[in-house]
Amino acid sequence: MEKKLDVICLGAAIVDIPLQPVSRDIFDIESYPVDRIAMTVGGDAMNEATIISRLGHKTGIISCVGDDAAGNFILESCAKDHIDYEGIKVDPNIDTSMNVGLVTADGERTFVTNRNGSLWKTNIEHVDFDKMRQAKILSLASIFNNPLLDGKTLVKIFKEAKKAGMTICADMIKPRLGETLDDIREALSYVDYFFPNFEEACLMTGETEEEKVADVLYGCGVKNVIMKIGKRGCYIRNADGAMIVPAAKGITAIDTIGAGDNFASGFITGLLDGKDLKECGIYANCTAAVSVQYVGATTGVKNKQMVEDMLAKYREDYK
Repeated sequence: MEKKLDVICLGAAIVDIPLQPVSRDIFDIESYPVDRIAMTVGGDAMNEATIISRLGHKTGIISCVGDDAAGNFILESCAKDHIDYEGIKVDPNIDTSMNVGLVTADGERTFVTNRNGSLWKTNIEHVDFDKMRQAKILSLASIFNNPLLDGKTLVKIFKEAKKAGMTICADMIKPRLGETLDDIREALSYVDYFFPNFEEACLMTGETEEEKVADVLYGCGVKNVIMKIGKRGCYIRNADGAMIVPAAKGITAIDTIGAGDNFASGFITGLLDGKDLKECGIYANCTAAVSVQYVGATTGVKNKQMVEDMLAKYREDYK
């Protein structure tokens, strides 16, 4: 099949309502003022598709939304950012998921979520395999984020992707329903580039040292473990060994919502641009560094030049 798309992102497309800044005593105050309240698009797949498109690549999305105002807002945002959204199924029987994000002054956050929304209801029947096969890269935006896309379901999806000659990338979040590494072990064996963060990976592997954590994940058959290690950058493990790619210097984070999605977007962009593994890691770190300086997952990286400017600063800082 002709590859009309560079990458297709599979996962959640939701609406975020970030509230910032809030303090931990928010419920002690009857009327709590924040700087701004506004709807933004969110969800791991939506975030990745938006950023990768802005970074210059033909991007599609596979997800599910309801036939409602929030779903229409997502479709309109896709059109605005030139994302192919034919893979989004509009299901009139569910509500589009919405997350209220509470963000502290130092950038930490928690979400208030709808357990009955589209994020929880998305299943394999919502996956458009014909659309998926049109892309060079499949990005499973977050393992565990859509609970009905469980390990066995992911194996079915990944097998179809491999039959179509696709490269598979995947991120993850903390398990929502008590899933373990064994639940996704077979699915991981199909993954070419895996982007867990260190804390999540520790929980999954039972290890606490970067080297051991990465070795366990690599032992599951992942070709390249790209582990996000916060302000230190990323830890990369593959058949050639391991290395740390340091983070951008001098960054003051005001909001970490979507930082991991931006990292994955930057890395995938690096792959599409033909960069080697270390350079992909650098580009991913720079994309995330731009993102965390703005409120919201997709409000930071507005275009490729912003990341290129951060990359130039990065190279100057590490001369």
